[in-house]
Amino acid sequence: MVTSDQRRRQLAREKYERQQKRRAEARKKTRQRAAVIGAVVAVVIATLVGLIVGGVFDKDKKDQAADPSANPSASTAPEPKQSPSPEMAIDQKGKYTFALKTSAGDINFAMDAAKTPQTVNSFKALADKGYFDNTKCHRLTAGGIFVLQCGDPEGTGRGGPGYNIPDENLDSLGKANEQGQVVYPAGTVAMANTGQPGSGGSQFFLVYKDSPLTPTYTPFGKIDAAGLKVLEEIAKAGTVDGGQDGAPKNDVKIEKGTVTQN
Repeated sequence: MVTSDQRRRQLAREKYERQQKRRAEARKKTRQRAAVIGAVVAVVIATLVGLIVGGVFDKDKKDQAADPSANPSASTAPEPKQSPSPEMAIDQKGKYTFALKTSAGDINFAMDAAKTPQTVNSFKALADKGYFDNTKCHRLTAGGIFVLQCGDPEGTGRGGPGYNIPDENLDSLGKANEQGQVVYPAGTVAMANTGQPGSGGSQFFLVYKDSPLTPTYTPFGKIDAAGLKVLEEIAKAGTVDGGQDGAPKNDVKIEKGTVTQN
């Protein structure tokens, strides 16, 4: 017969065993959680290392390296060749004027089809269908190079007509210096591109102060005196954030772009 004292000892022993079992299970769960957390941390660390090695966190440095004020490239993304360029429909020996009626004033520039037939033909075709109307000049630079960039209907620096035109007239500004640059004089209008040959589309830049650039941007226009004054006033206002490269502080909208033969 089990005495009351033996019964108490048995119950105490069973209680102790239950407590030990619960503690063992708790320690096991803790170890399991720690293992899961450790695995997650290891994956995160491995991912971060991969990103660093792959250069993801160097994006700002890469963006700076691609900054046209230091290494001029006038559009930020290649324009896919979705369609052929316009058929030749101009007088290839003719003189043309591109008249830009902008919110800041009129900017007109002369174009010589004998020197840049593909470029003039493309701009004439685009202007004739109102491509440039009600578009913004999206970029102003004031360091290294001094230009106002226009011709992107999206206003982002990535837009274009869906085709590319060949480079032209690249040797017209003289021989490059030791740094591989030539001076694009104030008043010059040149094609923007991605830095790759034959990647021009519809974007162009207006030079308001002599700018040293590699001779890889088709110079195709010369701004008249009145237009250059308008351009200089736009530049004086600076960029929207006061930096050397950004959207103009005062919006510059092309209300109407017209190409006519002289």
